[in-house]
Amino acid sequence: MSATVGSGTKRWSLGAKLAAVGLPFLLLGLLLTALTLWVSWQLDGGAASVNEAGRMRMQAYRLAWTSTLPLALPQPRADRRELVAEFERSLALLERGDPDRPLVTPFDETVRARYAAVQSAWAPLRAMHLGGGDVDAARLDAATVELVNAIDGFVRAIEHHLARYTTTLHLLQVALLVASTLAAALLVVVGYHVVLEPIVGLRQAVAQLRGGDLATRVAPASGDELGELAVGFNEMAQQLQASYAHLEQRVRDKTAELHAQGKRLQTLYDASLLVSRSASLQALASGFTPLVRAAARADAAALRYADPGRGQFVLLASDGVPAQIAGAEHCIQAGECHCGRLRAGEGTRVIPIRAEAATLPRQCEQAGWATVVALPVQIQDQLIGELDLFFHAQVTLSDAERTHLETLASHLASGMDNLRLHALEREAAVAQERTLLARELHDSIAQSLAFLNIQAQLMRRAMAAGDPARMQQVLQEIEAGLHESHGDVRELLMHFRTRTDKQDMEQALQATLRKFEHQTGMLPLLTIHDEGLPLPPDMQVQALHIVQEALSNVRKHARASRVWVDVWKRPAWRIVVRDDGRGFDTAAPAADAETHVGLRIMAERAERLGATLQVDSARGVGTTVSLQLPTAGGPDAEANDDAGRGSEPAGQGGPSRATHAARPAVAAAVAAGDPMRT
Repeated sequence: MSATVGSGTKRWSLGAKLAAVGLPFLLLGLLLTALTLWVSWQLDGGAASVNEAGRMRMQAYRLAWTSTLPLALPQPRADRRELVAEFERSLALLERGDPDRPLVTPFDETVRARYAAVQSAWAPLRAMHLGGGDVDAARLDAATVELVNAIDGFVRAIEHHLARYTTTLHLLQVALLVASTLAAALLVVVGYHVVLEPIVGLRQAVAQLRGGDLATRVAPASGDELGELAVGFNEMAQQLQASYAHLEQRVRDKTAELHAQGKRLQTLYDASLLVSRSASLQALASGFTPLVRAAARADAAALRYADPGRGQFVLLASDGVPAQIAGAEHCIQAGECHCGRLRAGEGTRVIPIRAEAATLPRQCEQAGWATVVALPVQIQDQLIGELDLFFHAQVTLSDAERTHLETLASHLASGMDNLRLHALEREAAVAQERTLLARELHDSIAQSLAFLNIQAQLMRRAMAAGDPARMQQVLQEIEAGLHESHGDVRELLMHFRTRTDKQDMEQALQATLRKFEHQTGMLPLLTIHDEGLPLPPDMQVQALHIVQEALSNVRKHARASRVWVDVWKRPAWRIVVRDDGRGFDTAAPAADAETHVGLRIMAERAERLGATLQVDSARGVGTTVSLQLPTAGGPDAEANDDAGRGSEPAGQGGPSRATHAARPAVAAAVAAGDPMRT
């Protein structure tokens, strides 16, 4: 409960002091309380023994009365024996006591002598009561009176003894009261001087400190917790006083720091704005170089583009670099100069020029520069450039300056990479435009030219047969084909889309089937199941092109006699084109897969729509092309395909299925090398 502070001086804690004051009184109170309880127990036991002695007196009279009964009232001797035994039990109980009642005889010399007198007076009376003959009444009365007198003396001795116990109990109670009063008074006095006075002093010191008196101090009156609290208060007041004394300087320093951070944020904002507005790499480099030079307070700056393939660094822009040095170092090899020595993954380097090897070029030193700061410009550990800052003095970078410059270099790298990605996007857009143009030419003009080629062959046969009527009919077909090709070219030039105009999908399919009937002479059967939401225009165009391509393959390669087109609109659009032609083996190896342009274009169109294209065929049993379009809420091809397949009308011969996903199915069909190529 104590602690050692300073040079071995024993300091008592607050709890130890209060315990030292209160513990003796606590022990004294416990002792007095225990003695009071013991005396009270003795009083209770003595009172019980007095009661038992009075009972013995009554038993003696009862025995005398029983022994002097007239002979006319016979009294059994056994009753007197029982009374004698009961008297002896009471006598023994007074001697040994009974803790359960409680009954304790307070024996001392007087009480012990009186008890022996009772035993002596009882012995002749016991013999009279237990004798065989009649008892002399006079002797019995005299013996009984002697016994009763002995019992009365025994009782008076006990009462005298209990009177001393009562006096002792009163004294103990008074002593307990006095001790409690003294303990309370002492604790109040000690508590006031040890606890309240230091707390009041601390409270007054806090009030003075709150009022602005930073020189307020509290004298530690002791080494306990309150003394430690006073020492802590003094240290806190001293720190506050020192802080207040240097507050103005700290405010100036913080203001300067905030100003520097504001300039860095402004620089970052300008850099982001420059990156977002630059349309070319040269514009970005020309604007970024002076921005970074101003942010770093450098004497000159240069931005170089890294060409890892050739190991070169090409100067993109410079600011403050003499023209002679810029011309000499327009393109440098990696490692031949202070600049251009960074590798991917390296951080910022601060290069003292005069400390470098003398074998390096001396242009920087001749220009008066003493330090070069090389910042890597990299994207995902891929070095794409280097930003060099030149200083006339020896400089070092703080962590904040280094982080700021590296952040600017990261913005520059993002801008350069975005320009590269935009260039790739433009290139991809041109390639996509060309692919789309080739697809449209294939789906429109190429098919018309193929039809004109067939009509030209028919014309040659009609001319060879000398059939003017047939020649006239073929000539009309050729004129109609040329007119259609002219319309296709004009539409490609003007609209670059298929001729759906304002028709819905059903009308467009009917027009396509009429054209197919006119070209082949076959009557295709169109069946529309259910009603549903119309297709979006872009999806309608692509789906119609896929149907046209499937019908073109039937016309060119299938040698079919019947064609069915089934359309389901719910829960999603599903279009199935079936024929009873010769079919092909989807598992056959590809001999000229690159020539199967039609199937590949169908697959590409389906993939752009997020649709599922299936080609099911076998030799001799026809071909089925299924197009499952995505639902409005998202693709659900599996469920819709199962629902639609269960309601398809059976074709002739029931062709065997070889079902695949859009890409693999078409690839397998292309690999067959048979009649479905275009």
